Amino acid sequence: MIGTVYSVAPIPPDEKHTTWIPAGALMIGVEYRVLDDAELAANYAGAQMKEIQANIEGGPVSDNGVSLHVKATHDDHEYLRFDLFEHEPHYHYIEPSGQRQTIVEYDSVAMGEMLPWALNQLRTRLGEMLRFAGGESVVGRIDTLALDQGLRKVERTARSAQAKLAGTGDSNGD
Repeated sequence: MIGTVYSVAPIPPDEKHTTWIPAGALMIGVEYRVLDDAELAANYAGAQMKEIQANIEGGPVSDNGVSLHVKATHDDHEYLRFDLFEHEPHYHYIEPSGQRQTIVEYDSVAMGEMLPWALNQLRTRLGEMLRFAGGESVVGRIDTLALDQGLRKVERTARSAQAKLAGTGDSNGD
């Protein structure tokens, strides 16, 4: 088994801060995110929050960075998410029910910067990752040329967001 399995849906993308880029059968959203205790409390309560807190290792949550949201155009479901966070980078497999997701920690010591890794996975392992997330219906719809064109724009957009934030020291994405 890989990652940590949750029975709660992930926090949805903030549409005001997400740039959606077409990539054939997929849309890939690039969003600067702040994840902290307040954001968790705004999206989860009761048993859902208890499940999240049971899997958080010590102290308050405070992280930020660019997220890549990978959703299918035919059903508008987000199957994969890559959170290129400063402190705890990770990625998600999000099942079609929206009520189960697996979060996998990213080892930046062994694998380096997460953005090139995430883009490489989308170019070379997308079918396998979609299948693992329950997205078999998307796999046959992938247009590799459109995907590659979209990923080039995703990389430029993500790098621009990272550079802008690094240059301003802004940690809230506004």
